[in-house]
Amino acid sequence: MTTRHTEPVDVHLTAVRTGPHGRPEVLLSRRAGTVYAAGLWHLPSGHLDGPHEDVVTALVRETLEETGLVVKPAAVRAAVTVHHRAPDGAARVGFFFEVRDWTGTPRVREPEVCDAMRWFPLDDLPDPMVAYCRAGLAAYRAGARLALHFQEPGDPVAYSAAADRLHLVPGVPEGSRTGS
Repeated sequence: MTTRHTEPVDVHLTAVRTGPHGRPEVLLSRRAGTVYAAGLWHLPSGHLDGPHEDVVTALVRETLEETGLVVKPAAVRAAVTVHHRAPDGAARVGFFFEVRDWTGTPRVREPEVCDAMRWFPLDDLPDPMVAYCRAGLAAYRAGARLALHFQEPGDPVAYSAAADRLHLVPGVPEGSRTGS
C-alpha cells in the first residue's frame, strides 16, 4: 500500500501600499534567530494551526501576530499559489494573498524570529531574500495564479538568479470556460 503524500500549507502576506514616489511597495520582514533562512528577507507568513483553520483565517491571524496589522477577511485577495520544493527536498504549498487595506502600523512583534520589518519597492526587492518568497512575488507581479518553484539539491535557500527555478503555470484563457 502506498502512503499518501502530504505537504505543509503556509500563508504569505503580500501587503502592498503606494510608496512616496508613487511606486508599489511590499512589506518584508527579516528572519532571525534559529528559524529557517535566518538573515534573509521574507514576506510575513505562517502555517495553519490545524484542520479547523482555513487559509484566510490563518493569514489574518499570522498578520496580527507577526506585524500588529489588523486585516479584515473581506480585505484579503487571492494572489498566487506556489508549489515549492526546498533544496533539501521538503515540499510545501504556499498561498500568497494581497492585502491593501488594514489598520495599524507594522512592527516587529516576534523578535525571536524576526529582527527587522521594512517596505521595499516591489520592483526592487532586497538581497538576500528567501528564493521561495521571491518566486512568489515574481509570480504575483507576472499575474500568474499558480507557480512551481522546485529547487534542486545544492541550490541556495537565498535567491540567486543562477538558480531561479520559477515556472509559471498558464491559466485558463479568459472567456473559454463553459457551463451554465
